[in-house]
Amino acid sequence: MEYQHLLIRKEGKVDWVTMNRPESLNALNRQLVDELRDYFGRLYWDTETRIVVLQGAGTAFSAGLDLKEPRLEGNGGVANGLRSQRRISEIVMLMRRCPQPIISLLKGPVCGGGFGFALASDVRIGGESMRANCAFIRIGLSGCDIGTSYFLPRLLGASVAAELLMTGRFMKADRALRTGLVSTVVPDDQLEAEARVLVSEMLDTTPLGLRLTKECLNAAIDAGSLEAAIAMEDRNQILAAQSDDFREGIEAFLQKRKPVYSDR
Repeated sequence: MEYQHLLIRKEGKVDWVTMNRPESLNALNRQLVDELRDYFGRLYWDTETRIVVLQGAGTAFSAGLDLKEPRLEGNGGVANGLRSQRRISEIVMLMRRCPQPIISLLKGPVCGGGFGFALASDVRIGGESMRANCAFIRIGLSGCDIGTSYFLPRLLGASVAAELLMTGRFMKADRALRTGLVSTVVPDDQLEAEARVLVSEMLDTTPLGLRLTKECLNAAIDAGSLEAAIAMEDRNQILAAQSDDFREGIEAFLQKRKPVYSDR
């Protein structure tokens, strides 16, 4: 699939992915939705790409659904509406399913579906200009959309989640940092530099260890008990311990050098 609105810049094992509709604050039109779904769908079997950095061109991450386009496909109706809805909501499921950590760089409007994509990321770095909200409830819809009712209570707790979902109130960078929505806040022009520090540290881990860590975190969030979470952790450690990279990691540590991993 050739992308019109999604820019992919590959730097070694890292994909820098930019939603590129700056004239509309990277609003999600059908083409961009299809491109995001295609890109994240391909990542599951992509062993060359280790990390994804997601951002928006211009002054915004994403203002959410492009309201200038019809919401429903075809002649409308429930069935077509559900298909149209699932085209977008499936993206956050693909983001959680792919083994690569996703780092989102948030600046300006982070609204609606754009907020959903930010929440589905593994790490969020906030720019000082970020303004995030569940915009859906402000245009006659439910506040719960594109995974927000799943992610927000787990990330921020039930009370803050209810406040944001039931009002569409904006959360700015300072509160996002206080509540743990973002891991750090930097000036907008330093977002990429901050991401590069994090990317560098992630690349110092073994490819298998990084993939298993994301998988285990996903499972632990919904684990029914401590025993279930530890069972996943135990399984992952035994798997990783069988790899050549584990032996390389031990040798590099003892020899006080940087490890060279082979993903075997």
